[in-house]
Amino acid sequence: MRCPYCQEEDDRVVNSRSTEGGQAVKRRRECNSCTRRYTTYERVEEKPLKVVKKDGSREEFSRQKLREGLDRACEKRPVSTDAIDSVVSEMETTLREKFEREVPAEEVGKMVMKKLRELDSVAYIRFASVYRNFKDVTDFAQEAKTVMEEEESGRSDKDSQD
Repeated sequence: MRCPYCQEEDDRVVNSRSTEGGQAVKRRRECNSCTRRYTTYERVEEKPLKVVKKDGSREEFSRQKLREGLDRACEKRPVSTDAIDSVVSEMETTLREKFEREVPAEEVGKMVMKKLRELDSVAYIRFASVYRNFKDVTDFAQEAKTVMEEEESGRSDKDSQD
């Protein structure tokens, strides 16, 4: 490893620890020439996962893009940053396990919808309105009605069990 300060390659590892849930190793290094310290991260090199869009084009899966979509849907909602981070990590892991090289964009959208429905119904409807390309307020109202009916039946099922 080359020192970012003096460019020498002679260094030593001072400390190593697992980070990101065991997905990376964080190393504190000290340059033997200038004695300054710096941090490096070591991760398993993953094969790229491509998302196949409706028009057939392909783009690399972006954890950041997924995160931004969830952030937009959950904006001004009582959904914690940790909950969103958890959904992003869980989805990425599931996609990489289920799909070797390419995943249909439709599959990603369905997973997001399922996770948002569990997290927050308003965030779910926001996302659904864009994902399903609602044409007018009738589409929006119909989806909201479906969610309300499902939530109501879930509550009555819970009440009858108590």
